[in-house]
Formats: sequence, structure tokens, C-alpha cells
Amino acid sequence: MRVLVTAGPTYEPLDPVRFIGNHSTGKMGYALAEAFALTGADVTLVSGPTSLPDPTNSRIAIQRVETADQMYAAAAAVAPAADVWVFAAAVADYKPAHVAENKIKKQGDTLTLELVKNVDIAATLGKNKRPEQFSVGFALETNNEEENAREKLHRKNFNLVVLNSLRDAGAGFRVDTNKVTLLDAQGEMIIFEVKLKAAVAHDIVQAVLARLPREA
Repeated sequence: MRVLVTAGPTYEPLDPVRFIGNHSTGKMGYALAEAFALTGADVTLVSGPTSLPDPTNSRIAIQRVETADQMYAAAAAVAPAADVWVFAAAVADYKPAHVAENKIKKQGDTLTLELVKNVDIAATLGKNKRPEQFSVGFALETNNEEENAREKLHRKNFNLVVLNSLRDAGAGFRVDTNKVTLLDAQGEMIIFEVKLKAAVAHDIVQAVLARLPREA
């Protein structure tokens, strides 16, 4: 089995020293890559900027990128041959319309930036997903959690969505634990309690394996 996993944040440059980013550490995506590799899968891990060391499992090939455009290019090259896609990265929704060649100097009391939409990696690749391929997305929500997650599941052609809420203690960024709810395309919902991200990754992998088409 061949698996594509995206992990970590993306950094969208403003100038040579500044960027737009987020608090993602990549821990959940890296844990998923390890969990899939332990099942015997060959994993391509496309990682945004993180402080995490490269995985030591020989079944994991890592590709490090910085921007959403770079992550999309790397994922698009791997996706057609992969049986499972797992979009665990926290990709920036927007990027600066223009990147300054030199450091932006401090002038005045305000700074106005023009932002443009980044490519939606999961949705774009999902348009060409074959029936035998299985796609997993993440939904980090702060309100209307289940409704928003189900909308994302259908809009991005996911087979499974991993929902977590920043309102849940032990979930979100910069922690070693997570609390997730799994929602699948058939309407099933499974709620898990707070666990270490390695244990959460195992739960997600088992849910994927149980739902894979027989052809895979």
C-alpha cells in the first residue's frame, strides 16, 4: 500500500525575513506517517516547516517544503500512484499577493497587506480521485464543528474526516495529545477521548484500513 501524508504548516513569505504561518507543529501528520509505515505501507511524507526530526522508519520518504504552492506540487506528483491520501497539514488559506524583494521597513502606524487565496490542495486533488483511492481530511473547528466537518467531507471528496475542536482541552496545536471525532462518507461518526497523538494516529489508521475498497 502506498500512502501520501501532508503535515505541518506552510509559510507564505512577505519578504526575505517575514512570513504568514500558523502554530502547527506537524506532530499529528508525522505520527500518522509512522503509524501507516508500521502496517507495512510505503509512505511519502510531504512536510511543511517543522522542528521535528526526519522519521527513522525506512518506509517513510520525506519531502520538505515551505509554501502551499510547493506542498501542492509535491503532493500532486505523488497522489496519482497513492492508495491513501491523508491531508493533515495546516495549509495557509491565503498568501501575500506580492513578495517584497527586500525587507519591508517600518513606516507609519499601520501596514496593509493584499492577500490572495492559496490553492486548496485537498479539494483540487480530490477532483481527480479515483474510486479505489481513499482520502482523509482534517477539520479543526471552533464552532458548528460537525456541520462544518461534514460540509468539508463532501466538498473535498473525502472518504473520512478527522474533526477536532480548539474548544476541547488537550486538542489543537502545540500539545502532544488530541481529541478527535471521525466522520465518514456513509454518515458514521466515532468519538474518541483525549489520547497521545501516536495513539490517535493508530485509531485513524485502523479506521482507514477498515474502510479501504477491496481493490486497494
